[in-house]
Amino acid sequence: MPREPVKGLIALLAAVMVPLGACVLLLPARASLSQANVALILMFVVALVAAFSHRWAAALTALSGAVGFTFFFTAPYENFTQFKNADDILTAGLLLVVGLAVSQLARRFSRERAIATTLQRSLLPRMTPDTSAVRPAFRYVPADAEVGGDWFDVISLPGFRTALVVGDVVGRGLRSAVAMGRLRTAVRNFSTLDLPPDELLARLDDAVHQMDAEAGVGEDATFAATCLYAVYDPVSRWCTMARAGHFPPAVVQPGGHVELLDLPAGPPLGLGGLRFQAAGRQLPEDSQLVLYTNGLIHHRGRDIGTGLALLCDTLSGAGTDPEETCELIVGALLPAHSVDDATLLVTRTRAFPHDRIADWDIPADPAAVSVLRSEVLAKLTNWKLGEMAFVTELILSELVTNAIRYGAAPVHLRLLFDINLVIEVGDGSSTSPHLRYAADMDEGGRGIFLVAQLAERWGTRFTPTGKIVWAEQPALPVPAVPAAAPLA
Repeated sequence: MPREPVKGLIALLAAVMVPLGACVLLLPARASLSQANVALILMFVVALVAAFSHRWAAALTALSGAVGFTFFFTAPYENFTQFKNADDILTAGLLLVVGLAVSQLARRFSRERAIATTLQRSLLPRMTPDTSAVRPAFRYVPADAEVGGDWFDVISLPGFRTALVVGDVVGRGLRSAVAMGRLRTAVRNFSTLDLPPDELLARLDDAVHQMDAEAGVGEDATFAATCLYAVYDPVSRWCTMARAGHFPPAVVQPGGHVELLDLPAGPPLGLGGLRFQAAGRQLPEDSQLVLYTNGLIHHRGRDIGTGLALLCDTLSGAGTDPEETCELIVGALLPAHSVDDATLLVTRTRAFPHDRIADWDIPADPAAVSVLRSEVLAKLTNWKLGEMAFVTELILSELVTNAIRYGAAPVHLRLLFDINLVIEVGDGSSTSPHLRYAADMDEGGRGIFLVAQLAERWGTRFTPTGKIVWAEQPALPVPAVPAAAPLA
């Protein structure tokens, strides 16, 4: 019995009265309906009621349908306590047994769909970060019958960059939802390595092969997925993208012009043997980048080409607000009842303010570090960050000195100031520094350890010409906690 008395009473009344009510409605057609037709109709009613009821009500529903069928539609209609032949008893019993079985199957399907939908929604982000690079908005619409494996993500990267991800696992049901969660977690983990989009997709493809190997041999062991991974840099307004069998993104220019980007297709994840290729595009400020899955543009009665054309036509009349764009696209492209889940991610790009950027080209001379510290101090004072000068000088001294000693020319320093203060030191070497824990008698090995202690985060990312070692500090002052009032 459910805990809520009102819901329990409603379930009880529905379990008893709905099958009996169906019998009363069918009674005028008793002469023209065979027992088989009536039994089939009542089985459908029993399954429908049981699917939306509680477990204890499923048996009661089937019992009520069997009693109603016996009383109204068998030979002993005039005398309910007497049966003239065994066929009536057999039919009523068969209705009871089949009704119970059908109701349990209906409840099982409804329960599995509820579990898959809950799991799907729990694995998707409930909210996306409003970063310095983009302003995002999203919509996820599950299918009516069975959820699929669509997912999306918005990931903040070092240097105020943002990664945008949309993917789709082939198939439906609980297995696809679990695979989706594993892939989304893998993308999150790979993004911490700050890999280019094509390299990240290659590692994700390897992860899919490993999942197949762990699952073993069988029809359900192998799955495929599509994915689109994009990284947007607000400083250069450059967006680098790569896709694995996924649909290309759409870009809406600030003036309203819509374009489907021509990206190298790449194979779906799980096939293997082929390489992924990345492509870049500079996006004007206030552009909208639209990422989506198959369920948004393709369904019964509409092919992919028509769906893409309708998407472009809808985007041409959209405004600059991502939330309004999402509402407009969902209303125009999604049918009332969809057989496939659909995911939409719309982001409005931003440009990093030029007055929050400072650059220095550093000569390969350790003596230049002292001059550099004075110039950085003046810039921090101009940004009203004078209280961060001491820690910042220590960090940049270690990073710049390491780049001059162990790296290769050219050496470059860049400061980015927004919510955080980011220090980036780049050089032409691909050798990455690593954290060491120096012993008491060691003469070196404490530089990166010092950076790790002073900075909130630090790391390395590789570029086509070398590497960049970065460190991040919180730039906003921490609000003071009021002291507790003295006890009387």
